[in-house]
Amino acid sequence: MKCLFLYNPNSGKGKIQKKLPLIERMLKTRYETVEIYATKSAEDLKARVASAAEEYDAVVFSGGDGTFNLVLDGIGESRVRLGYLPSGTVNDVARSLGIPKNVKKALKVIVGGRCEQLDCMRVNETGYAMYIVAAGAFTGVTYSTPQRKKKWFGRFGYVFECWKKHMKFNSFPIRVTCNGKTEEAKAVLVLVMNGRSVAGFPVNRKASMRDGKMEIAILRVREKMGFWGRVRAFFGIIGLFIRGAGFESKRLLRLYGEQITIETDDEVVWDLDGEKGDTGNTQIRLLPKHVMMFVPKNKKI
Repeated sequence: MKCLFLYNPNSGKGKIQKKLPLIERMLKTRYETVEIYATKSAEDLKARVASAAEEYDAVVFSGGDGTFNLVLDGIGESRVRLGYLPSGTVNDVARSLGIPKNVKKALKVIVGGRCEQLDCMRVNETGYAMYIVAAGAFTGVTYSTPQRKKKWFGRFGYVFECWKKHMKFNSFPIRVTCNGKTEEAKAVLVLVMNGRSVAGFPVNRKASMRDGKMEIAILRVREKMGFWGRVRAFFGIIGLFIRGAGFESKRLLRLYGEQITIETDDEVVWDLDGEKGDTGNTQIRLLPKHVMMFVPKNKKI
């Protein structure tokens, strides 16, 4: 049994690098061979994951949600088992699955947990997303916030970036087709979700990563917003994140399904697990049981 551990030596103030002896020692309780590889770039990570999928029984990696997204791109159609040590700013995938941020506890999930087949999302046949595909208000903050701010201020770095660049709440037209039903609206925020946590909040708290469906939440606004329209949009967003996607509101459109097509302006940018994705029209389909991953033994996922 062979295992590969991947980490970025420059992330998280080098905390993972200091834990390498512990990581190697614990992984060897399950795997005869453990190789440790320090990635050099995002492309290097994806390339190493792609080759490792054919060579190893398991790929273990540390990082945040963006790193998880790169790993998904790397494994493609492979069925290699994944182990995750969350070390990012928010770690929504880990929150959704109940994987602890503590390195030793996360390692115990890998060496003593269970391996489950989880759903993920395929976006425009060019990319993957594990827990969120989003557009609109605040969604650009995850990839526009400089790494140094995230490193030194954590989640507050996102808050600073929001106040600086993401408070305009520009609306955009959408035409959504899901399960044979088509809706048209002006939207200020679109969330296509597979996980429970978004930006650290349990927005989709009743969801599961293995229920075979996506949950879609669209916050609608009037044709002309104006000052008070923007105020209502702001409180609508706050309500969505605090109360969750299940709360009742005439401005909130909720859909469920295995495939969704969204037609919109070319300038609309899509966020995939916190990483900048395609613009304009998008098609998202669920890939049931696509990801093999170690999860806590007694945690409902």
